[in-house]
Amino acid sequence: MKFKFDKKYLYLGITIFLAIAASILFYYILFHGSTLSQGIHTLIKIAMPIIDGFVLAYLITPVLNGIERKIIEPLYIKTKVPMTPKTKRRIRGFSILVTIVLILVALYGFFSLVIPEIIRSIQSIIFQFPVYFNNLTSWALGLMKNNPELETLVDGLLDRYSTRILEYFNTNLLPYINNLIKTLSLSVLGVFKGMWNFIIGFIISIYLLGSKEKFAGQAKKIAYAFFDRKSGNEIIANFRFIHSTFIGFIGGKIIDSIIIGIICFICTSIINTPYALLVSVIVGVTNIIPFFGPYIGAIPSTLLVLMVDPKQALYFLIMIIIIQQFDGNILGPKILGESTGLSGFWVIFAITVFGGLFGIPGMIVGVPIFAVFYAGVKSIVNRLLAKKELPTQIQPYMTVGEINEEMEFTEYVPPVKKRRKHHEAAQSDKTDGNGD
Repeated sequence: MKFKFDKKYLYLGITIFLAIAASILFYYILFHGSTLSQGIHTLIKIAMPIIDGFVLAYLITPVLNGIERKIIEPLYIKTKVPMTPKTKRRIRGFSILVTIVLILVALYGFFSLVIPEIIRSIQSIIFQFPVYFNNLTSWALGLMKNNPELETLVDGLLDRYSTRILEYFNTNLLPYINNLIKTLSLSVLGVFKGMWNFIIGFIISIYLLGSKEKFAGQAKKIAYAFFDRKSGNEIIANFRFIHSTFIGFIGGKIIDSIIIGIICFICTSIINTPYALLVSVIVGVTNIIPFFGPYIGAIPSTLLVLMVDPKQALYFLIMIIIIQQFDGNILGPKILGESTGLSGFWVIFAITVFGGLFGIPGMIVGVPIFAVFYAGVKSIVNRLLAKKELPTQIQPYMTVGEINEEMEFTEYVPPVKKRRKHHEAAQSDKTDGNGD
């Protein structure tokens, strides 16, 4: 008797196996989550040089493409050199060399100008901190002397909370400072290890840049091997969308922050703000964080200026508000455009959630990650609506009450309006009856 193989039993077996495997994985995550988390953390720690290499290669790729396509390739074309595979490899190698040299020169120029000034500013703050503290104290005492009501209020608050403040300082703040000093001392080794990982990642990124088309081709080959042609096309299109969203947002944010830092330095130099370069670097760097970044940078910068000159702190705060309004309403939209397609609410939502989960890095990449998720959900919803022959635009659904069998949208009428309409109709009928 010939055995007849039935595929449905194979699919049933695979389904049962996956269900059991998922149940075991869920149980392990539920009761051994800390062990799993520790294992993932160790794996990420080991793979950090490779991750750094991928991140660096991804960020450098747009610069490399621009130099290769607009400078190096046209030069080779003018020399009428045949475009053989060997020539293309030479073009890529020379383009990588030019790109790396330009980036290193730009970084060296930036740090050679900024770092010494920042170090001098920090040293000045440390050495003159008692003077700044006395200036701030004198200003506060003068302010209270001219405002007796404020002085009475502050004295009452100090009498009420001075004991608690001293207790908090002795029991909580001092041990925390000691632990912080120990952590900073131990983290010196971590900094050197991070630098070593960065160097290894930089070398890996050069190899990735040299063969990026080959790696992309291998990824596409895998997609078409495991999925049908239509699904493979969709997967590749989705990855292209993810790439354009990330590179558009992150690249635009970096350019926007550099411009804001330069504008801040020019304005602070004009109004003679203390530590103009230091506060401009703080404002520019924190501006990379969407929405909350300007406030994160403005608060410590304002406090720093306040210690030196309270009047200048007020001028600086007004200037920062004006610059951030310019950035939020003119410069930012001009550079970023519709790179994410998210409304203000979803931007705040993404920053809050990802910032809470992953800290500062989460606040930076949370918006493009959520934008990709949002676009994916929107695509699935629109596809399901299209199958049901319903419109995919948002406008018809904003006031819809119900959709009848003829696919007609009827507007939702609140109960109050319904009663009002019935009342008006009844009054109209009475008037018509009296008139007859």
